[in-house]
Amino acid sequence: MKTTRWIHSAIMALTLAMSGCSKQGSVDTALFEKSFKTAEAAVQTGADKVVTAIKSADYSGALAELKTLAGNAKLTPDQQQAIRDVMAQVEKLIADAAGKVAGEASQAVKDIPKPLPK
Repeated sequence: MKTTRWIHSAIMALTLAMSGCSKQGSVDTALFEKSFKTAEAAVQTGADKVVTAIKSADYSGALAELKTLAGNAKLTPDQQQAIRDVMAQVEKLIADAAGKVAGEASQAVKDIPKPLPK
């Protein structure tokens, strides 16, 4: 019974760590925003969605919108490069977060056999 409670506690701690407040990094969108200032309205809307998603830490949403935006044939070379740069930054953040969570999960699993203090 105590082991089950401890496992539930470990899972809860991992969940809180995954959704924690601490930022692991940030994405610089200044050049991205600058390169899309003079774009068509539809392209500008897509770029705005990307920036909004990044600022709200919705990185999967940002990547999806970046991929949609990258498929637009009317992009300038600067805009294409800005998309690639922001995509790389977002993908790195996601990879770093996944690595941190995996490390914390591994540590939690190692800690399971330890006896609880009385």
